[in-house]
Amino acid sequence: MPNRVRDVEVVALLEVVGVSKRVGDFRIKNVNLKVGNGEYFVLLGPNGAGKTLLLELIAGIRRHDEGRIYIGGRDVSDLPPERRNVGYVPQNYALFPHMSVRENLEFGLRMRGMPLENADRIARALGITHLLERKPTSLSGGERQRVALARALAIEPEVMLLDEPLSNVDPHARFRLMEEMRRWHSELEFTAVHVTHSFEEAFKLADRIGIMMDGEIVQTGSVEEILRPRDRRVAEFLGFNVLDGRVVGRRGTIAVRPDDVVVGGDLEAEVLSVDWTGYAFRVKLGVDGKEVTAIMSERPKSGKIKITFRKFFEI
Repeated sequence: MPNRVRDVEVVALLEVVGVSKRVGDFRIKNVNLKVGNGEYFVLLGPNGAGKTLLLELIAGIRRHDEGRIYIGGRDVSDLPPERRNVGYVPQNYALFPHMSVRENLEFGLRMRGMPLENADRIARALGITHLLERKPTSLSGGERQRVALARALAIEPEVMLLDEPLSNVDPHARFRLMEEMRRWHSELEFTAVHVTHSFEEAFKLADRIGIMMDGEIVQTGSVEEILRPRDRRVAEFLGFNVLDGRVVGRRGTIAVRPDDVVVGGDLEAEVLSVDWTGYAFRVKLGVDGKEVTAIMSERPKSGKIKITFRKFFEI
C-alpha cells in the first residue's frame, strides 16, 4: 500500500478556512491552513505558486473572494491590516529611508500607542543596538533584514508574516542569518509564517512545511513527512525521480530520491552524463526509457551499470 502520512492536528493560532482569490488569470483555490501558537511554519513552493498572495490575504493587504481568516480565535476577514495584529516583513523590507533605525522601530509603536521601550528591547534581542542611529540606506542587506524583523516584532504581533525574508541577503550571510532566526524564534517564541522557494531555508527553519503549487496547498507536515511525498507534483518539485512502479514490480507510481539510487541490483541503466558538484557526482541515467538522476560518491566505472533503489515511496 502507498505511504500515507496524516497531517498533524494543530490547535490553531492562525486559521485560514476555504480561502479563494482570483487575480487576473491566477486563482488561489480553497486554501485551508492551521498554524499553531509559537510554530514556525514555512510555506514552500515554486515562483508563481501563490505564496505571496496568500500572505497578503492573511495580512489584509488584499481582500479574499471567499472563505474566512481567524487569528487568535478572532475572525479578522473584514478587518484592515492595522487591526489584525500581524507583523509583516515584505521582500523589500519597506523601511523608511528618511528615518533612523530607531525611528523605524518606534513608528508602529507610536501608531498603536505602545511603549517606545519595546524598540530598545527588541533591538537588544536581535543585536542591532549599534545600528539605532543609522539610516537604512547605510546598512547591508543582512542589517536591513534584522531591522525589518525587529520593527515587525516590536509591536508584539500575534503572527509574523515573512515574505522571502532572506532573498536580498548575500549568500555568505544567509546561513548565519538562518542560525540567528532559529535562535530569535526560540528566545522570543513568536508565531511565524515564512514564505520561500528555498529548500535550505524551509528544512533549516521550519517546525512544519506547507507545499504550495498552482494556488493550492497540496501537502503539509514536518520536514520528515514532506520528504515522504504524497503527490506527484510535490515529488517532482522536491527533486525526486518519479517512475512507473513496474520497474520495481509495483503498481502505480514511485518516487525515489537521487541519493537513494545506488550501484548494485538488477536494474540496467545507461550513464548519460556525469557532473562533479563539489561534494559528489550528479549522474544522469537512462532507466527503462526514463531519465533518472543519481547522487553518487564515486564516478560510474562504465557506460552501462546496474542499480537499485535503496528506498522509494509509492505516490
